[in-house]
Amino acid sequence: MTTCATELLDKLASRRAIVAVIGLGYVGLPLIRAVAESGLTAIGIDTDPTKIEMLKAGRNYLKHTGGEWIAPLVEAGRLRPTGDFATLAEADVIVICVPTPLTRHMQPDLSYVEATARSIAPHLAPGRLVVLESTTWPGTTTEVLKPILETSGLSCGRDFFVAFSPERADPGNAEYDATGRIPKVIGGDGAEAREAACAFYGLFVERIVPVENAATAEAVKLFENIFRSVNIALVNELKVVYRAMGIDIWQVIEAAKTKPFGFMPFYPGPGLGGHCIPIDPYYLSWKAKEFDVRSQFVELAGEINSAMPRWVVDRLAEALDRSAGTGLSRAHVLVVGIAYKKNVDDTRESPALRLIELLESRGARTSFHDPWAPVIPPTREHAALGGRRSVPLDPATIADYDAVLIVTDHDNVDWSALAEARLVVDTRNRAEREGLAGPRLVKL
Repeated sequence: MTTCATELLDKLASRRAIVAVIGLGYVGLPLIRAVAESGLTAIGIDTDPTKIEMLKAGRNYLKHTGGEWIAPLVEAGRLRPTGDFATLAEADVIVICVPTPLTRHMQPDLSYVEATARSIAPHLAPGRLVVLESTTWPGTTTEVLKPILETSGLSCGRDFFVAFSPERADPGNAEYDATGRIPKVIGGDGAEAREAACAFYGLFVERIVPVENAATAEAVKLFENIFRSVNIALVNELKVVYRAMGIDIWQVIEAAKTKPFGFMPFYPGPGLGGHCIPIDPYYLSWKAKEFDVRSQFVELAGEINSAMPRWVVDRLAEALDRSAGTGLSRAHVLVVGIAYKKNVDDTRESPALRLIELLESRGARTSFHDPWAPVIPPTREHAALGGRRSVPLDPATIADYDAVLIVTDHDNVDWSALAEARLVVDTRNRAEREGLAGPRLVKL
């Protein structure tokens, strides 16, 4: 074992190591909380000055994670929020948690990872461990991150170490809301890198799952999300087929999941959202082409899920025609839920945004209600929607709309107000569970 590796392991074992987390979003913020609460000193780096100032003031910008934990850690010096990358010179472990989106042509965009690596390189010193958590294609850690870091003049595997450990955050999941409870898959560029990364995460994660190398760990993350994408696509396609047959897909799922083996329930919806499932499968299909392989199943699942918003709008138009003879082009539609999943404020890749655009392109007027995400944030893909604000959900308001479209079924929505609605089109089967039934309800 190299001297650098031995010294790093000693620092981790004695909890003298300083950890820097770059990117304090939905992945980085819960991670840095776990690091700081484990007794390590954590430097939180983000390029958004608003986030840094809020953390320094003891406030949280992510509603679902609470904020009571921030001030004590900041005051104790365990959590040091900053926008200054020069503080990386103090860090023994550096964890990268930045976005990995797709380009307009559905190709991986690693610009955030590359820019972050270039910011790390000038401050890299011997004995450092750099871990990438951002989801990406197999090979990124060694083919992209490692060469950029070596522009520092240091040699990976001798002077410093790199590893990959995929994030597995599930915002809004109360059962796994603590980072330490979620098993951590870890792959390194070499045995010493893997051992160092396992030692680091082992300080605050209950179960460590080491794999052969970084590429394997990168593949694990893609597999997990592709598994979900493919199964959601399957149930979305069955929803369309069974609806044509007059069969309720929701009853089918409830009955099927009573089988105690060989079945796992997935549920249909208006499309995919979030930072992983709509994006990650394309990372694999893009990389597969380098090996002259086409991932047809993966690509087909993406096509099916991407088609759901348009299918929902078509069914809404049909329901309006049947219920009141109101054409979609003259309708006023209330979209309930703008976040991509319930009980979080995350609107990234939310199908609700695409649904609003499709509705308005066909002449409808739209408003939305969301107690978790009261304002639509600015985005590149949906720039025209940025700044729109949530409207109240009450009987008087409901009466103004020709239809209510349920996209996200938050628990803190006043679902009883839907009793006054002329038409409810439900993509989550929430209205029926709340006792609403009859011809005014259309389940999708």
